[in-house]
Amino acid sequence: MKLSKRISNTKTSATIAMSMKARELISQGKDIISLSAGEPDFDTPVHIKEAGIKSINIGNTKYTPVDGMVSLKESIVKKFKNENNLIYDNNQILVSAGCKQSIYNLCQATLDKGDEVLIPSPYWVSYPEIVKLSDAAPVFIKTKSHNDFKITGDMLSKHITKKTKMLLLNSPSNPSGFIYSEDDLKDIGEVLSNYPEIIIASDDIYEHIIFNNKKFTNILNVCPNLYDQTVVLNGVSKAYAMTGWRIGYAAGHPDIIGAMKKIQSQSTSCTCSISQSAAKAALDCDNKEVTKMVNEYQLRSEFLHAELNKIDGIKYKKPDGSFYAFVDVSGIINSTKDINDDFELAEFFLKEANVAVVPGTAFGEKNHIRISFATSMENLEKAVERIKNLLS
Repeated sequence: MKLSKRISNTKTSATIAMSMKARELISQGKDIISLSAGEPDFDTPVHIKEAGIKSINIGNTKYTPVDGMVSLKESIVKKFKNENNLIYDNNQILVSAGCKQSIYNLCQATLDKGDEVLIPSPYWVSYPEIVKLSDAAPVFIKTKSHNDFKITGDMLSKHITKKTKMLLLNSPSNPSGFIYSEDDLKDIGEVLSNYPEIIIASDDIYEHIIFNNKKFTNILNVCPNLYDQTVVLNGVSKAYAMTGWRIGYAAGHPDIIGAMKKIQSQSTSCTCSISQSAAKAALDCDNKEVTKMVNEYQLRSEFLHAELNKIDGIKYKKPDGSFYAFVDVSGIINSTKDINDDFELAEFFLKEANVAVVPGTAFGEKNHIRISFATSMENLEKAVERIKNLLS
């Protein structure tokens, strides 16, 4: 059967592929430690689960409006006001099946063939594929490790052309975990102020997972003049350990949100009513449970920083947030026989150490691997020990 050219040009997610491979080996009885998935190992907090159960018991199991329950949208509006000092009306909010669908909706609603989307590299593996599914072209802005893999205003301006339609900005970043500071965002915002036609897609999904009292800032906090051209993308998956509940949301200009709603109305329609009730409970309560999880992530990050840097050939700088370690393994690749790149190194770790990681090339940065520390400290200790033994 002949499939579309579109699908033949679309890559499978490298993170999902490695996670599936690890699960398959585990099902075969192999003792695999998977450090590949970006999924919290914690259970969804009890009060959120109870809200979902209550929703079922009271019969809240019907279709909701395409753009989400009014009560949930009101909670999202309140969240933006209280946590981010951003003001939106209900008609500027769209609830979707995860932040990924919000990004997909945005690209489908705003991009045409010939448009270009600027993506700082390294990047989340799905960004370029979602852009290509919208018939647009991803244009990568190569960053440097010494600048924490962040773009500058000067770097941005050099990549803007007449075809540029969107900038995808992710902070804290997946895979690097670094945060754009207020000064970083001012620098970028000053450039974008000259291009009101460029949409700024601000992916804030990791905003609550931040370490060492670092501060999260949205570009609109320092450049409010960019309000009409910015779409803020977020969700409950990462912070609240709700990956399977599939709730994301977008906020932006009513015309853009309305177009995204039209796309969603012809694909998934509304998201699950039960999940929406649970998401409302997550957003309405304090973040005590989130803080507990973040504190544990920070301990894991510090453990990996201390232990991985003891291994010859590895360089790893502690991230500002998220739950990823983006590790420079060029020294191992250069000194290990029959290992020529990070893909081969990831396969080597999986086959010989039973540890699953994701090669950095999948994120646009060769000679790196991404390690997810959204797993227990016990698993991390075992994984590091296995890697040390393999390389010794």
